[in-house]
Amino acid sequence: MKKIKTQVGIIGAGPAGLTLAHWLKRNGISSVILELRSREYVEGRVRAGLLEQNTVDIMNDLGLADRLKKEGIEHDGVNLSFDSERVHIPFAELTGGRKITIYGQQEVVKDMTDAWLDADEELYFEAGASEIVDFDTKNPKIHFKHAGEDGILECDFVAACDGFHGVGRKTMPKDNYRSYDITYPFSWLGILANVAPSTDELIYAYHENGFALHSLRSETVSRLYVQVPNGESPDDWSDDRIWSELSTRLATPGFELKAGPIFDKSITPMRSHMIDNLSSGRLFLAGDAAHIVPPTGGKGLNLAIADVKHLVDGLVSFYKHNSTDDLDNYTQMALRRIWRAQDFSNFMTTLFHKQEEHGSYNYKLQKAKFDYLKMSKASRTTIAENYVGLPFETYEY
Repeated sequence: MKKIKTQVGIIGAGPAGLTLAHWLKRNGISSVILELRSREYVEGRVRAGLLEQNTVDIMNDLGLADRLKKEGIEHDGVNLSFDSERVHIPFAELTGGRKITIYGQQEVVKDMTDAWLDADEELYFEAGASEIVDFDTKNPKIHFKHAGEDGILECDFVAACDGFHGVGRKTMPKDNYRSYDITYPFSWLGILANVAPSTDELIYAYHENGFALHSLRSETVSRLYVQVPNGESPDDWSDDRIWSELSTRLATPGFELKAGPIFDKSITPMRSHMIDNLSSGRLFLAGDAAHIVPPTGGKGLNLAIADVKHLVDGLVSFYKHNSTDDLDNYTQMALRRIWRAQDFSNFMTTLFHKQEEHGSYNYKLQKAKFDYLKMSKASRTTIAENYVGLPFETYEY
């Protein structure tokens, strides 16, 4: 039986768990990370690559942004299209210089993992956490298995950053929270293609055929999405069909879509999920363990990092000032941003996805919202503020 002791036991080596570990270390607080998957799997899974201003600032402050500064692509705005009519939202102009950066989530994970292991800190890959016990006491324990050996991680606090299917969420007492869920009647077919982006900034587009999004990963790799019915398989879509639909849905006067070899296809269901209590005793949830948003607003990774910020505040206050006030308020502080992100993600999803027949009442409402964006600086500012991420102090009331 392998026994490990630390101050904070972290389950999950994604952006939330790794950011938490690095941030705690900077404050002199020890932690150990358990990750169910292999290092190759975690560093290879393709996820969203949109970083809010807050997230970039945190990575810089933690000294984890060297490669991000070299390879990340800064965006000062975004293009929104509806029925081939396009409006530009200038982030920096409307938010006092705040912006987003395109940098793949897997690259964030690689950078943070390298820095953690280079410092000889403890991270156990292929270490499945099976049970969290005694989290209602001062001595929680995480039972896990690593390299065929059973183990126990003894700690003061447990941070479950292990996603929707992880042991953290499953351990939360069912009478301790309310769950909120929405399943949208469509999915995204996402592709990665070896072709230079056709745009300098992201394009969101409503079209009679359905939603489309042009994003990017680098100067030579493009990331694009099309709305598809639930239940579709990537095998249902040939490369020619994908490029044809993208060209149709993204079309505006003067715009030409570049096509190239597609090397990855995947389906992303569109759903929202959250619970309204992120802690029980000394067990705390962060990231997808507590909430999921549709990717339309680019909030998933950034919302997880925001959770970590509030959790770090609480743990630092506990260890440095012997106060539990911030830990007691963790859920309240985190939920303010979570609900804001849920609302913005729902707004962007319902505005740009085809939900009913073209010309229907619902379509007319979508068109009216888009027309308001064209005429109202206040409306464009609302989009910009939410997209780049509101400063943390905005929520301190």
